Amino acid sequence: MDFARLEKNIIDVIKEEQAKLGYRKEKIRLYYPLSSLNHFFQLDVDETGMQEKLSRFSEYEEGKLGSVEVTNKGERFCFHIPEEGAEYVHNNMKENEFIKDLIGVISHHGCKMEDIFELFRQHSDQITIEEMHSDEFDYMICFENDPEDTYRYCFKDEGCHIIYHRFLPEDYEEFGFGK
Repeated sequence: MDFARLEKNIIDVIKEEQAKLGYRKEKIRLYYPLSSLNHFFQLDVDETGMQEKLSRFSEYEEGKLGSVEVTNKGERFCFHIPEEGAEYVHNNMKENEFIKDLIGVISHHGCKMEDIFELFRQHSDQITIEEMHSDEFDYMICFENDPEDTYRYCFKDEGCHIIYHRFLPEDYEEFGFGK
């Protein structure tokens, strides 16, 4: 089983958390729906099948994120990452400059969507910006042809501040945002 894509996502989430909150050697719990896990592995299995696939994940991560424990309640899976995992990411993974910049931009009072568009343009001349016709989000932005960042960033201007969420491309499509 190739766990590389799941591992990358977990590390990306930890880097994002550390960019927002700062580094702290602490346990982390990350939650994933079964559908997202199936997307990571290009599978279509139920909870039992996924738990079986993930039974070897801790062994795979032993030298990096530590002894990761995976539990589930129905289709909701929890990854319990030990303190060593947070420390490993902090000490061994380069900082995600784009996420750091994005958090810096949206944390400023008066941030506008154009500020976010400009930030994406500063990081790449190959981006897609789509206006979304959804109550949840106003815009989706993604980098084209960037194997390191394939996420779909969705933004909502809530008047006094802008929020964002990033999705796997498959999750974005499954949720119907791309329609």
